Parts: sequence; C-alpha cells; structure tokens
Amino acid sequence: MRIVGIGASAGGLIALEEFFRNTPSDSGAAFVVVQHLNPTQKALLPELLQRSTDMPVQEAQQRMIIQPDCVYVIPPNRELRVADGVLQLSEPTKPRGLRLPINVLFSSLASAYNDQAIAVVLSGMGTDGTLGLQAIKTTGGLTAAQEPESAQFDAMPKSAIAAGCVDIVTSAKALPSRILDYIHRIVTPQTGRGGDLTKSMKSIEPIIRLLQQGTRHDFSLYKPSTLHRRIDRRMAIHGLTELAEYTHYLEQNSQEVQFLFRELLIGVTQFFRDTNVWTYLAEHAVPDLLKRTPDGTQLRAWVVGCSTGEEAYSLAMVFAEATQHLKPGRDISLQIFASDLSPEAIETARRGCYPLTIAGGVSKRRLSRFFTKHNNHYQVTQAVRNMVLFAQHNVTLDPPFTKLDLIACRNLLIYFDPMLQRRLLPLFHYSLRPKGLMVLGSSETVGRMNHLFTTLKANLRIYQKQEHETASGSGILLESFPPLSTLSKEEPVPAPHVPPQVTDNLQSAADHLLLQVYSPAAVVLNSDADILYISGRTGKYLEPAAGKANWNIHAMAREGLRVPLFAALKQASAQQEPVELADLEVQTEAGVQHVDVTVQAFQEPVALKDMIMVVFRDRPAGDQLRHKDKRPSAKVSRDDDTRQYQLEINRLTEEARLSREGLQATNEELQSTNEELQSANEELTTSKEEMQSMNEELQTINAELQTKLDDLALAQSDMQNVLNSIEIAVLFLDQQLNVRRYTARASRIFSLRDSDIGRPLSDLTTSLDYPHLQDDARETLSTLNVSEKQITAADDHWFSVRIIPYRRLDNVIDGVVITLVDITETKKLESSLRSETLK
Repeated sequence: MRIVGIGASAGGLIALEEFFRNTPSDSGAAFVVVQHLNPTQKALLPELLQRSTDMPVQEAQQRMIIQPDCVYVIPPNRELRVADGVLQLSEPTKPRGLRLPINVLFSSLASAYNDQAIAVVLSGMGTDGTLGLQAIKTTGGLTAAQEPESAQFDAMPKSAIAAGCVDIVTSAKALPSRILDYIHRIVTPQTGRGGDLTKSMKSIEPIIRLLQQGTRHDFSLYKPSTLHRRIDRRMAIHGLTELAEYTHYLEQNSQEVQFLFRELLIGVTQFFRDTNVWTYLAEHAVPDLLKRTPDGTQLRAWVVGCSTGEEAYSLAMVFAEATQHLKPGRDISLQIFASDLSPEAIETARRGCYPLTIAGGVSKRRLSRFFTKHNNHYQVTQAVRNMVLFAQHNVTLDPPFTKLDLIACRNLLIYFDPMLQRRLLPLFHYSLRPKGLMVLGSSETVGRMNHLFTTLKANLRIYQKQEHETASGSGILLESFPPLSTLSKEEPVPAPHVPPQVTDNLQSAADHLLLQVYSPAAVVLNSDADILYISGRTGKYLEPAAGKANWNIHAMAREGLRVPLFAALKQASAQQEPVELADLEVQTEAGVQHVDVTVQAFQEPVALKDMIMVVFRDRPAGDQLRHKDKRPSAKVSRDDDTRQYQLEINRLTEEARLSREGLQATNEELQSTNEELQSANEELTTSKEEMQSMNEELQTINAELQTKLDDLALAQSDMQNVLNSIEIAVLFLDQQLNVRRYTARASRIFSLRDSDIGRPLSDLTTSLDYPHLQDDARETLSTLNVSEKQITAADDHWFSVRIIPYRRLDNVIDGVVITLVDITETKKLESSLRSETLK
C-alpha cells in the first residue's frame, strides 16, 4: 500500500474535488489530506469531498489504522503525522498564523516510508509544503505539484517548483493518473534488465556517457542495479518504457540530465543512524583515540559522502562529549572534513538547519546542548558547526584528505562495483595515520583487504589501520590518480621487474644525466594557473596547501614567490617574450633561498598551446654573497628617496586613519538603523504571516460555505418545484404571522406577489370568507393544536383550510403553515347526494 500525502490551502477545495473525481476507487493507495483550516470552526471538508469519490472519506482520529482506498482528512486545530501505518494527531506547537501542517505531514511520510512516500502540493498561498517535499525528494520518494496556471492560488506550487524538488507538474485532474502510472511501473519493473552484468551495463552506457558530458562525473563504476533502479524511477515519472526512449529524451533535455544526476546522488542519512555504532564510538573508540593523543594535537576526521551533514555533526557531538570527560587542561581539538558530490546537499549541510522531527533520533540532552530551537527547525550550535568543514568532493576523482585519525564512509561503497571498492580501500588506508579508525556501513566490509585493517568490532563495521608495506608511500597515489574511472576495468597485474638496460651510447647517457641532475625545476600551467606537469624537484618553491588538495600554483607557491609570480603570469600571458624574475627571496624550511624565475607563455607546439612554463633556478652561493655586499651601497644611494616615500606614506596613513574613523562612526549609525529596521521588518513579517494564514483559512471557509450555498440553492429549487407540482395552496408564516413563502396556487387566493414577502397576514386581501383566520393561526402558534375548517370563497368555491405549526429540524416552532385544498367538487357531490336523499 502506498500512502499519498496531499497538501492544499486557499483554493484547494476545487483542486481536491478535481483530484478525487479522477482517482479510481480501487487504486490500492491511501490518501491523507491536509488543508489549512480555521481552528475554531468545524470542518465541512470530509462531507464535501465525499461527493467527488466513491472511496470512504473520514476525518482522521488518533491511532486510526490507515486502510487502502480510503481518504483521511485532518481535523481543525491539529497536526497530522503518519507512522507505522497509523495516523497520529497532536496539538500545534506554534501560534496561529505560523503553523505549517503540510510540512509536518510530508516530513513524517519521508521518515516513515523513505522512497515509498508520495506527496502532492495543490493550490494555496505561502510556501507550506516545500520543505516537506524536499525531505521526500531526499529520501527518493515521488513529489508532485499542481500546475500553477491551473491553480486558483499558485504560490504554494510555484514555491515547490522553484525549490527544484518536484518530479511531476500537471493539472489537478491529471495528477492521479500520473501518480498511479508511476506506482505501477515501479512495483512492476521492466523485465530483461538483470542477468548478465556486461549486458546490463552496456544497455545504459549511452546514458552514462550523457551524464559524463553534462555533469563531468563518471558513473560507470557504480553498481548496475543501483543505476537501473534510479533510471527506472525517472522513466516511470515521464511514462517511458524503453531505455532508448529515455536516452533520446536525455539528449533533447539537458535539464533532465541534471535531474537524473541528482537522482543518483540521493543519500539517506540521519543523526546517530545505527545507534549501536555511535554508542561504541562514544564509549570506547573515540575515548581510546583521545587517550593516546598528545596535548596540543588537532585530530582530523573525514566523513565521505556526508549528504546533508547529519553524520558529520553526529561525530562532532560524540567528540565534544568525549572531551568533556578528559582530564582538565588537555588541549585536543577535532577538524572534520565532510565531503559529498551533491552541491545541494553540501549547501544544506552548511546551513545546519534540520526539521523538528529530528527530536525522534536525538536525545533531549543532546538537543538542548548542541542545537538551538527555532519556530520550525533546529539549528546546530556554532561550536559544533566550527568543527566541520564541508566541501564538494568526488572520492573517485579528487585527491583524498590525508593524515587522518578517523574515516567514516558509511553506506557509500554499496553503490560502487567491487573493483572500485578494492581501489578505494587502499586509498583510505594511505590517508589514515597509524592506528587510525575506519567506520563502514552495516552492509559493507573490507573484504579481501583484511591485511590493511584490523577488525575492532565486526558487527559494527569498525576497523583500525594495520601497517602494511604495499599500501604505504606515494605509490598508492600513482595507482589511484589519474582518476580511478579512467583506469582499466580489469584488476591490475603487477608488471614483472625488468632491470634497466645498460647502454653504450655516450650521447644518450649524457643527456639522461643532464636532465635528471642538472636541468632546472619547472612546472607547466594551464590558463587557470593549475599545475599540469612537474619536472625536477620543486619542493623548495612549491608546497601543497592544507585542506582539500589544490594544484593551483598561487595556492602552492611559498612565501616570497607568490606575489611576484602572480604579476609575472599576467604579464607573460600578454606577450611572446619570457618574463625574468631575478633574485627572489623564497622562504623554505632551511631558510631563505635566492631564486631566479623565468615565466613564458607558449603558442607552439600544439600540445603546449595556451600553456605557461615556470622555470626555477637557484642562484649560486657566491652570487648571493656578492648581492648582499652590494646592497648597503645601493641602500645609501636611495636614502633620500626612501625618506620622501616614508613621509608620503605617513601622510596617507593619517588620512586613511581619519577616513576610517569617519567610516566607522557612519557604520555604527547605519548598523543601529539597520537593527531598528530589522526589528520592524521582523514584526511586519510576523504580522504578514499571521494575516496570510488567516486569509487562507477564510478562503477555505468561504469555499466550503459557497459549496453549501450552492447546495441550499439547489434544495430550494427542488422544494419550489415540489410545492408547485402538487397544486395545493400553501402559505408559510413566521412567528409574527408574516409571509415567509407561498405557492403559486396560494397567490390566487390571497392576491400575493413577490413584494409581499414579509407582510403581515392581516394586510393580505383574500377571497375566503374567513374573518377569524388570523385568530386561528395565532391560536395554533400558541397551543400547537391543529386547526382545520371548511371555508367558502367569494367565487362559490369551498376550501379545506388546515393550520399546523411550522417545526424546524432542530424541533423549534418557528411559525405556522396554512394549506388550502379545493373541495368544491366534493361539496357539490355532497349537496347532490343530500338532495337525492331528501327526495
């Protein structure tokens, strides 16, 4: 059974009626409807929706079991959640005007059903439902929205679509068929996709190629089953049945390429997922790591495939709790590198904001210590946020983080094929410090790499680095880069060791010796100053920067080289002649090194077109000494100029100081004004949200009442036709005996017109010879006794006049009803019979 959550607000009644009017009553799905309702009014929504569907529509009740082919509607002044196949009701925690009940329902669906969840946003004002759709999209569920052009109020559908979290956009009446078609295709996957692994991968190679062209990411080493499952989902959304059709669709729609890319990156995560793992880390693994760590040390951890950041923040919390139990005075910090391929997930993780539903997986103690609660979300505290550095990073393509004490790569390797797993695990081994920890997912193991890692807790998948010669040194990097995806798909076979050939060629040996020993160090750069090729030893001039690997020369240049090199690169790009930088003082570990640098741009040969070569030459020690001897005399000759420059610098410094003070004063005033405006803006925003919410509730009530008015108008027409069809004169009077309603035949007896509605009975002109009519009506009204008399009329007609109380549905007497039945023919027959009897 699939559960479809539907959110609507202003204008939602029409959309809901269209939706259910086109939904078959035997779909096998259950539907849970949340609409913005006035908390003080009884909802009419269940009975109104019941007219549009044959499925039973009922108001949700606490712990009600969800049944297929049923519709459940939220009651007023409640929040509705779904968990374990039952409905859960709770009182709203926010004041009226700030409630987001649609997000509440959708978030619960995402948590309870993951990729089985389905959510629909219909007409409404505001943005309620967008965050809930994002949660369902993250877990791989289906999201849909009403086409804004067909919605009476398009704000809610537009907000969801703009957030990029909607799979299906169409009219309300077309949504049911699209959703049910998706369910059928997912439940009944395409046949002929499994079996032979080679054929399975070959069938989707064109799609992988399009992904690589559109996103620069290679998915050829992902498991075919994972790729097929995600591709099938996108095909089901678009109603396509053949891979060739979907491939053509990708070729024609670049946006779909991005959607499929995000689909393949969907990550399921939560705080402290797999409680036993985190308990062991908190009570044993992390404390043991801290005990053997010297004071003043910064521990380094890497969370691979961090998704939206919950796992990285969980590790930061565990570390904070462990350090709290250390001896006072110990100075140990933690830097967590959290990486993921999805930029959207990284952006979410950086914000550190999570829905209130995380309270189900995070203890109250941790919530109070590590989170700040806001109106509709929790936010991690700044202390926890400062421990984590988030970065977009492809573990299969980009260089790894190194010198790590802990790696958490949970439930990522399961999406890679075995060959890629066997290449990544040695890379993790290389990145760890001695006795470093590695945590894998519950379905992942080190497999044949058990010579690299010692098992600490087999059932929890926690391992410790084991020293091994074949996995140490730079050799592992040479085997892993260029990117893993460009390597052969076959297992590498070690090449047999061939001793170097001895050559008697004097020229070849001399050239080899000159290149290896006497040629200067040099690098080749592209137009973005990224290093493409290194010749010789460049360690004295270039040094990798800390953090994510960055091969840009500006980031790697040592102190004293960075600034002049920046200017020289710009100059060399604009001319053909090389740029010479003489006697630069470069700071190295051994002290100051005097270096000459040559920078030259190339247009030929073709292989070096638009590239730049930077050549480093150390100055001989004698030249450095002579340079030092000459420098004092040069300095003396420039003393006057230096003095003048110093005076000018002092003057400019003073002017800058005065200007800075003025700007600071202005800034303080602007800041104060900004705070006041911010406060006023927050108040106005709150008022606007409250008014908008009340307006939505009034729109909903208005739609329900309008439907009721239509029903009443129809009922009135029915009653009028009934009264006219029976050809009986009927006169309805209120408690003051004023005319309330009458039939067409009664207007002939009492000379009534439409303008007589509300006139007293005493003012009416009648052809009846019944002077006590008003007295009898008043008597019936006071005693509730029925009065029935036979009265003659001016035209010799006889009428049976019956006066009865007017009783409402709530059993309240609200006037009288006078019925006049023409008995003239009966009287004539009676008179005729009497005459015959007398004869």
